[in-house]
Amino acid sequence: MGEEGTEGTIHLLCLAASSGVPLFCRSSRGGAPARQQLPFSVIGSLNGVHMFGQNLEVQLSSSRTEDTTVVWKSFHDSITLIVLSSEEGTSELRLERLLQMVFGAMVLLVGLEELTNIRNVERLKKELRASYRLIDSFLGDSELIGDLTQCVDCVVPPEGSLLQEALSGFAEAAGTAFVSLVVSGRVVAATESWWRLGMPEAVLLPWLVGSLPPQAARDYPVYLPHGSPTVPHRLLTLTLLPDLELCLLCGPQPPLSQLDAQVNRGSVPLFSYSLAKLPPLGTALTSLLLLHLELKRCLFTVEPSRDKEPSPEHRRRLLRSFYTLVTATHFPPEPGQPEEKAEEAIHRAQVARACYLVLGTEEPGTGWRLVALQLGPRRLLLLLSAQSPTYGLRGLATHTLHALTPLL
Repeated sequence: MGEEGTEGTIHLLCLAASSGVPLFCRSSRGGAPARQQLPFSVIGSLNGVHMFGQNLEVQLSSSRTEDTTVVWKSFHDSITLIVLSSEEGTSELRLERLLQMVFGAMVLLVGLEELTNIRNVERLKKELRASYRLIDSFLGDSELIGDLTQCVDCVVPPEGSLLQEALSGFAEAAGTAFVSLVVSGRVVAATESWWRLGMPEAVLLPWLVGSLPPQAARDYPVYLPHGSPTVPHRLLTLTLLPDLELCLLCGPQPPLSQLDAQVNRGSVPLFSYSLAKLPPLGTALTSLLLLHLELKRCLFTVEPSRDKEPSPEHRRRLLRSFYTLVTATHFPPEPGQPEEKAEEAIHRAQVARACYLVLGTEEPGTGWRLVALQLGPRRLLLLLSAQSPTYGLRGLATHTLHALTPLL
């Protein structure tokens, strides 16, 4: 398994499908934004070969060279997105989901009508600049993983029921059903209606809030790519504590000043927060990813380590790479993909499936262990230190999954 994000470059191209006119090009190198742009001749060639295939009724979706992976995807016969990655170990699954998130971000901030009925290319280019910050966050190294898993990144609060009750009361007073608490792009708590938001907006909205520069309050127009792609809504945010924001999705009412007054009057009594401590899981565990595939939520955490290596960024990249490997190779289709027969799905849900990977050698005290376990709707991925013997990985993963089940 190669490691994603290691000293490579990603180029993202957006073009008008009918004319081939570039709308924007974004790049990152080593996980940080880069100014490097592809020559127009290269952009034209990449789009030309894709259009040539379409004219012959051949769908070109991906290609590989010795050091670069290229993925093409068209949306509504209007927008073509192309991504090139020279990062070591980059998977096509990761790049395909990246393009889905990028188009979702474009719809979120510009609206589907502007993207499918392009009247003025120059005006559309200017409008798309509003999405650059969000799109760049997908290209760089992030502490979130919802762009890849297509599940909402969550934080587990210690008093979840009390926080939920407070949010519901505030939502009723504010006259909207869609309210959440977001900390650094992760949802701490939300109303039932917010949790029922479709994909990709359920992932994009908290990610957008986490990507914006700090502000005491915002009134931000957004479209919902799944629920309302042509009619804008208002995303209101109020900063309660550093990195902790109260978010509301609503129509023309209420005014932002009214919400600010409600918060100041103490209508929301429980907005000091702390993170729940995970159950004791052993000293060998350094990082974990827990997904609930039906609820579309995930918990992604990198535990503090006494050792300097690998770094937290390195461990996050290892888990992202391992996720793409087991999702594409070892585990059954996720919800939303072609399903199996009902009786087969029920049987497989009752049987735990597991796989593991050893990085380095299997000698005690060397290398790293990655293990994945799926049982029912939950999938758990662990990164373990070299202290863990390979024969005990499945048992450790099973114990950890049972310990974490009440959290997600």
